[in-house]
Amino acid sequence: MTIPDFQTIMLPFLKFSGDGKMHSFSEVADALAFEFKLTSEEIDTLLPSGQQRFANRVGWAKTHLKKAGLIDYPQRGFFKSLEEGLMF
Repeated sequence: MTIPDFQTIMLPFLKFSGDGKMHSFSEVADALAFEFKLTSEEIDTLLPSGQQRFANRVGWAKTHLKKAGLIDYPQRGFFKSLEEGLMF
C-alpha cells in the first residue's frame, strides 16, 4: 500500500482520538500505521528534509484538525478531541 495523503489520514485520526482522552503523536502515528497496514519500509521512507514521510502526513492531518476546531493541545506533546470532534 502507498502512504496515504493527509486528507485520507484525517478521519481515522479523529476516530482514534474520539475517546476524549489525551494522546501523544507517537500513539496515533503507530495506530494509523497499523490501520493503513504500512510496512516498516513505508514508515521509514524519508522526505528530502530527512523527516519520515508518514509522520509528516500525520502531522499535517493533526494541524488541519486543530485549525478546524476538532482537536486541541491541552499539554505540550499531547492532543485530545474537542466536543465537536467527538461527533465523528
